Amino acid sequence: MDILAQSLSVAPTKHLPDLLLLGDPRLYERCEAVTEAYLPLLPQIAADLRQVMAEVREKYRFGRGIAAPQLGYMKRVIYLDTDRPRLLINPDLTERSADMFELWDDCMCFPHLLVRVQRHRRVTVNYLDENWEQKSRTVEDDLSELIQHEYDHLEGVLCTMRAVDEKAFRWRG
Repeated sequence: MDILAQSLSVAPTKHLPDLLLLGDPRLYERCEAVTEAYLPLLPQIAADLRQVMAEVREKYRFGRGIAAPQLGYMKRVIYLDTDRPRLLINPDLTERSADMFELWDDCMCFPHLLVRVQRHRRVTVNYLDENWEQKSRTVEDDLSELIQHEYDHLEGVLCTMRAVDEKAFRWRG
């Protein structure tokens, strides 16, 4: 049942023009949990997330993760490609460190804009993996920021809404 393995044999149906952009009302909606009845659709979603992330990397030279709602799939799914591709299905942030840090955040939904935000230095995320097995992972620094960013998408929150102040925006050329 390895959803990621199955997704390699599925042709992507979504491409960069399908990526939702800042202002699309769907980006502000909270996503629904994935149920077992929805499992047959996950290989297609994974293929589409992988494809669009690859196209963003090619065009804009960034991208380590993407959340399903960024393509209009209003389900709690995150696709990460850092040390290896992985799916986080129904993730839940169970622990957040008190220690915070600031950084310039970017988002595929507004690729030319950087936003100064504060994030927790360390988080623990519980999730179902691509084999529908329960996992828990504690991450720090850049991976903590990435998971918080993608998790926010599932909650209908954009990094623009987490800006540290009204001057926390910068154009990326």
